[in-house]
Amino acid sequence: MTPSSGQHVVVIGAGAIGVASAIELLRDGHRVTIVEPATPGGEQAASYGNAGWLSTHSVIPPAEPGAWKKVPKFLRDPLGPLAVRWTYLPKALPWLVRYLLSGWTAARVEATARALRPLLRDAPALHKKLADEAGAGHLIERQGVMHVYPSRAAFDADSLGWNIRKLVGVSWLEISADEMRQREPDLHPRYQFGVLVEEAGRCRDPGGYVASLAAHARALGAEFVTTTAKGLRLTDGRPVSVLTETGELSCDKVVIAAGAHSKPLAASIGDRLPLETERGYHVMIESAETGPRTSMMASDAKMVVNWTDRGLRAAGQVEIAGLEAAPNWKRAEILHDHLLGMFPKLPRDLPPAAIRSWFGHRPSMPDGRPCLGYSRASRDVVYAFGHGHVGLVSSARTGRVVAQLIGGRETEIPVSPFDPKRYL
Repeated sequence: MTPSSGQHVVVIGAGAIGVASAIELLRDGHRVTIVEPATPGGEQAASYGNAGWLSTHSVIPPAEPGAWKKVPKFLRDPLGPLAVRWTYLPKALPWLVRYLLSGWTAARVEATARALRPLLRDAPALHKKLADEAGAGHLIERQGVMHVYPSRAAFDADSLGWNIRKLVGVSWLEISADEMRQREPDLHPRYQFGVLVEEAGRCRDPGGYVASLAAHARALGAEFVTTTAKGLRLTDGRPVSVLTETGELSCDKVVIAAGAHSKPLAASIGDRLPLETERGYHVMIESAETGPRTSMMASDAKMVVNWTDRGLRAAGQVEIAGLEAAPNWKRAEILHDHLLGMFPKLPRDLPPAAIRSWFGHRPSMPDGRPCLGYSRASRDVVYAFGHGHVGLVSSARTGRVVAQLIGGRETEIPVSPFDPKRYL
């Protein structure tokens, strides 16, 4: 037992980060209350719509050198892989400027990759352990993931990212056109080159997995309060309560893990952080009879294709339009079209009921690194949000780090690159 064991910790948010953190805090002997307005793992959750990749090599930030040249295209093409709605541009502009600057040079990209690699390394094993404990071990598989390209030249055009991955310890197998045909006979033959990252894994049902972890946390003693957190109350630099729609909830320490809804919670104690939502989409064909043998990303479509227990899922797209704007379902239709283009044997005349579309919010910081550390206002408030495209894969390690921070212990990975105060 650590000196802080047995304190009452309120975890705001029951997504992948929140429930993993709650489980680790319960291991440390804390009393844990989870505040969440909706069903853990439900369709409203970012984790529900996740592509299902446990991509230990996703260390490259969204912006790379030269990304500023693509800004006019982001604005002109509302259906491109990354788009910015004109009406939201004035509000998003400060975030976009920081986003572009974070990847302005190869050195900055490498620094972020070196920061993210320890957070993601061994993720499939960490998730397998958590899933086994929760009785959901079948949902986690380590089978590798593949990136497919139309040609070797197309892969070489991505050399900056792959060279930096190699620098931080990621390795892969190169897949020739002939081997691709043997490995993936249903994949369109236009894909002539691939790389297989064997260390990576996948989740067969991200929403179901998070729901299982939430149930496990409850079985370990976590109390769930179904309400919306609105802010924190501090006295003498320490949290005394979480303000909710249904009243105040007393506490000793707080973890803010509310995903894209974390920004106003941090602001309630004076920390104004540049959290934005990267709105993402997926489309899923239920009972599909063809698809990839190995989970894959199509370089030309910028989307991940993965088998889940619910169907064949294609996920991707980034839309900067805020939390309130209505979804643009044409973006999901584009994913569906790309999926049909990748796997020509998929039927073109499926009934609408066989195709499910989803839309949600990735909580993202402009530099591609999460906020993981103490608030400026109090070391009794830990931030664990802004994981962007690596929320699910990083959640198991993040939960362990959160418990270490709450307990005042040395963290198992360096967290200085994720310090929220880098923006304050």
